[in-house]
Amino acid sequence: MVQADDLVEYGFRRVIITITAVMCALLEIVDTTIVNVALTNMRGSLGATLTDVAWVITAYAIANVIVIPMTSWLSQQFGRRNYFAVSIIIFTTASFLCGNATNIWELVAFRFIQGLGGGALLVTAQTIITESYPVAKRGMAQAIYGMGVIVGPTLGPPLGGYIVDHASWPFIFYINIPLGIIATILTLTFVRSPKYGEKLKANQVDWWGILFLALFVGSLQFVLEHGQQDDWFNEPLIVALSVTSLFGLLAFIWRELTYKHPIVNLGVLKDGNLRIGIVMCFILGFGLYSSTLVIPIYTQSVLGWTATDAGLLLIPGSITTAILMPFVGKMIQKGIPQGYMVGVGFLVFFIFTFWMRNIMTIDTGVEHFFWPLIFRGIGLGLLFVPITALSLSTLQGKSIGEGAAFTGMFRQLGGSFGVAIVTTFITRFSQKHRVDLIPHLDTTRVEVQQRIEILQRAFMSKGFAANEALKKAYQVLDFSVTKQSTVLSYMDIFLYLGILFLCCIPIILLIKRGKNKINLADAAH
Repeated sequence: MVQADDLVEYGFRRVIITITAVMCALLEIVDTTIVNVALTNMRGSLGATLTDVAWVITAYAIANVIVIPMTSWLSQQFGRRNYFAVSIIIFTTASFLCGNATNIWELVAFRFIQGLGGGALLVTAQTIITESYPVAKRGMAQAIYGMGVIVGPTLGPPLGGYIVDHASWPFIFYINIPLGIIATILTLTFVRSPKYGEKLKANQVDWWGILFLALFVGSLQFVLEHGQQDDWFNEPLIVALSVTSLFGLLAFIWRELTYKHPIVNLGVLKDGNLRIGIVMCFILGFGLYSSTLVIPIYTQSVLGWTATDAGLLLIPGSITTAILMPFVGKMIQKGIPQGYMVGVGFLVFFIFTFWMRNIMTIDTGVEHFFWPLIFRGIGLGLLFVPITALSLSTLQGKSIGEGAAFTGMFRQLGGSFGVAIVTTFITRFSQKHRVDLIPHLDTTRVEVQQRIEILQRAFMSKGFAANEALKKAYQVLDFSVTKQSTVLSYMDIFLYLGILFLCCIPIILLIKRGKNKINLADAAH
């Protein structure tokens, strides 16, 4: 074991450690979204319903959000290198088991185990990268880590689409196996652990805290994932789990504030910058995951694109983010206030949302999406590293690692809230716009009659009888109204997302400048 100050690496060792940590963070985040495009194939081969197969996503997300706040404590108990290596092994083994699942509930169980291993990779990878760089280059370390976190969600859909189109769904899990084996070997060979204090005995472990945390975030995650399809609070299970989540939260807070050895140190939230930072992490997760969800759904459901094409659309913006990250890291090193960059980032995201709102039609092409998505990439690049850095800027010692766990948890929760709220509003707005558009199809209007007549003749020319052709003409009109109402609902979503980001800009005025340069080497001690 070594002291934190001795964990800085140079040359070849630092390169290997950086590659290992980024690869593990990428593995975890790509697996969050890669299954989205394979759900239909899973349903067919496993004989599952749409509700059942949605658990493949839900189980992974619940396990992720439960384990992320516990990573700092678990690292201290088992040693960071050992904990990281075991997490990779769990993730890799579960990936193999997922690919070999013979029914939907086996797959769901293995996805939960995969999520427990994967959630640990995110925060621990961030800490390992940070500690491997000297203090002057910590901004660059955050930028390198951020490239994986931001690019990951957009790599999932096109990669998953390509694998499903050219192989079969189990291979979206099998590709993790060789990478996991390599990452495990590199971790055990190169990663070093800081020296920790005395480990807790079994009877000192905060078992009640773990239970209350699992109740809180597990129930909340289920409500967010299934609320829309179960009609929210009209469904007794959603109501029961919402109450359970609230009880879990209150009991968890009480336990952590009164127990001598808490599994999550809530005292770290006394820091004002961390409180502001986790709010902004929540909003960043909300914007990142909801826009990553909305754009592929819009291009597939309205424009009729394939899953692979829809996924590929997001790649140029992700590359833009990856290119921008190191420059943002250098700007932080030069002392440019993170608050300014965050403010500009929110403004850029606001411009992106309004741009998207204005280009949305039933005929929007690839060329219309290109520059708005490049703008989105710039906004993400200006938000991720500065928000992470300023969240931890006034923390010291092991509080930094505990703060990093909170930022990771709230980013994930923000994504869950974003997906749940956006999918709900797309459905509600579509219904509202459909009701508003139907009166315009008054059959007494001349232009409507002419449109029906043209459609009827077109179907009759293809051999349909007059009555059947008329029926199909009405179906075409009905489909057009549905499609147009869906487009209008997406326009509304981007309008409200834009307003949300615009309202976030004044938050930067609450940020306090850290007295000292942040020493992220103390993270997770």
